[in-house]
Amino acid sequence: MRAFWPAVFCVGFVSIAYADVRLPNVLADHMVLQRNDAVKLWGWAGGSEAVAITTSWDEHTYKAVATNGGRWEQTISTPAAGGPYTITFSAANTITLSDVLIGEVWVCSGQSNMGWSAQSGIENAEEAVAAATESQLRFFSVTRTTSMYPQDDCPGSWEVCSPESMYDFSAVAYFFGRHLSAELEGVPIGLIETAWGGT
Repeated sequence: MRAFWPAVFCVGFVSIAYADVRLPNVLADHMVLQRNDAVKLWGWAGGSEAVAITTSWDEHTYKAVATNGGRWEQTISTPAAGGPYTITFSAANTITLSDVLIGEVWVCSGQSNMGWSAQSGIENAEEAVAAATESQLRFFSVTRTTSMYPQDDCPGSWEVCSPESMYDFSAVAYFFGRHLSAELEGVPIGLIETAWGGT
């Protein structure tokens, strides 16, 4: 029995040391990052593993080191509005995020009035849905889940504005984003919908 435990410990240590770098769902292809700001990126890797983060807008490489528990974070500097860009994360594996835009990011939170979509019924829905073709407008819908504690991740994905993605996205958020994009003369807009009726 004594010989067994060290063997188990060594196997566990190796599997942690070479764990793949992972990212939360909100850091993904098609996302929008806030312009002219210091933006925090985070994720998971092997304990004490070094993670290199390279941004294509300035070809700068940032270094982060995972804690013993495997979590890492790094603050990066973002430029003026623009894109598309890539961000590459390298450790035991490599992840490259593509079609990343830099612009304005808004969290659209609320109850049923915020969650109401064209699918649920709005005036001139057919015309509005057909006109939803602005590629500089991006949506992230947070799936409804609960937790007793703050979370580092949530179910969801970024989507480029299209008639299909706009159809079941928050109509209030969409029309706000479209108006803001026009006012800011084409600055990319990222909209994060986290709405749940009755909450």
